[in-house]
Amino acid sequence: MDEIDKIASKHLGKKPDGGPASKYRSQFEIDENLLVRIPRSLNREHDKIKNEDLPFFGWDVWHAFEFSFLLSNSYPVTGLLKIIYPCESRYIMESKSLKLFLNSFNFVKFDGNHQTARKRATNKVIEILSNFLNTEVYASFHEKSTQEQNNIFSDYVPLEDSIDLEKENFDIFKQDTSLLQTERCLEPNGFKVSSRSLRSNCRVTNQPDWGDIFIKIVGSRSPSKLSLLKYIISMRQENHFHEEICEHVFKTLSDLLPRSKVLVACLYTRRGGIDINPIRINHKSFLNEDSFLNSLLDLKIPFSKTFRQ
Repeated sequence: MDEIDKIASKHLGKKPDGGPASKYRSQFEIDENLLVRIPRSLNREHDKIKNEDLPFFGWDVWHAFEFSFLLSNSYPVTGLLKIIYPCESRYIMESKSLKLFLNSFNFVKFDGNHQTARKRATNKVIEILSNFLNTEVYASFHEKSTQEQNNIFSDYVPLEDSIDLEKENFDIFKQDTSLLQTERCLEPNGFKVSSRSLRSNCRVTNQPDWGDIFIKIVGSRSPSKLSLLKYIISMRQENHFHEEICEHVFKTLSDLLPRSKVLVACLYTRRGGIDINPIRINHKSFLNEDSFLNSLLDLKIPFSKTFRQ
């Protein structure tokens, strides 16, 4: 077992009562000792990415759909907690540890009226996570659900709808960059595609992680749609965290097209009440051009979800 697996396996693959490391300190107090962080540098060695010279910038956006705490009269407040932190941070959060940590709020009382208690609970999460991850963490709490906003993804053309799938072979399930072929990009606003075929596995439990991937490339060349779909499908037996998969794809495409602007976003489905959505870009112009990117990064908007989310 390598160093990452040793760190991540503190909670992953274990029952909540599986030992001292998996138990809550108390049912009625916040337990930050449950948190587990993993150095990003360990994840990035595979792609020869150095923290001090990142080829991208971006964020990890988390939606925790089961966050709850108590008002002073013991009334339970439940809703969605949206958490955002930058990919420049030294650490990533291990997802099960975050779930256990947030669950430790379930019977903790926060003083004040409803609005004040919400703010205090959210600020406590921000304070603890910012200190733990050694970076600036942003969070917002939402109780009211919103309608699905699938229209914000509509300008990303699904690769599966552009290819006669029955005439092709898709039999490579380990990441293979040699599958990628480039061609002249004829799209005036850039190459914008998505795929519902993203699947990888948790590196500790080997459980499948399902997601949708969104890719935008602005430059004179782009990958052929068939080769890009085959490359995405080749992740199917890879064992990596969500953030790693996103960075693998980004690094591969930016190396393939070194003079191009590249955006890669992986919107994963929920596991344990939490979904993780890593975003990596190499040009700030994307922040002004993409409604779904702005929606993900806007703390006032609870979430914008894909069909599978």
